[in-house]
Amino acid sequence: MAGKFKSLQGQFLLDGGKLAGSFFHRSVVLICQHDREGAFGLIVNRPTDKKVGEALVADLPDTLKEQPLFLGGPVQEQALSYLHADAFLPEASVLPNLNLAHSLDDLLDLGQSYSPTQQLKVFAGYAGWSPGQLDDEMARGAWLTHPATIELVFQTDQKQLWSSLVRQKGWQYRLLSEQPEDLNWN
Repeated sequence: MAGKFKSLQGQFLLDGGKLAGSFFHRSVVLICQHDREGAFGLIVNRPTDKKVGEALVADLPDTLKEQPLFLGGPVQEQALSYLHADAFLPEASVLPNLNLAHSLDDLLDLGQSYSPTQQLKVFAGYAGWSPGQLDDEMARGAWLTHPATIELVFQTDQKQLWSSLVRQKGWQYRLLSEQPEDLNWN
């Protein structure tokens, strides 16, 4: 890789209109880790029709059982990841007060704890890029970037997240953000 490396950790990747027909069509991916060895992200706007309690074989507290399960990406769909946010989270690894974790034991501890400001999102699978792969995709214009925030990660209207963020990129993306899912509907 030539040139200076720029980490995209803490950024959203938005389908820039070139991913139609792919797994990432209209996706919003939070880049949780990105260094010269590759990148790890989670699709934050892809809820499944399952609850966490249906996917995990564990003695879960009711609050966890009823959480919606999100599809984090096409890699290892049986792998567990979760994003945890709270008002003060000193060990945060993605953004200030937003942590990425994979431990079932730690998830159970979170489910049994109480904090009025705690937020949690559980994922099956993830999006991963080998060294240089994400940089190549960025150079080809496959992705748009947008600064991630905790509020957007946990936004309740997931169906509109992609179009809303693309529209915020400027007037030149308005048509992309408003086009129908299937262009045959035009």
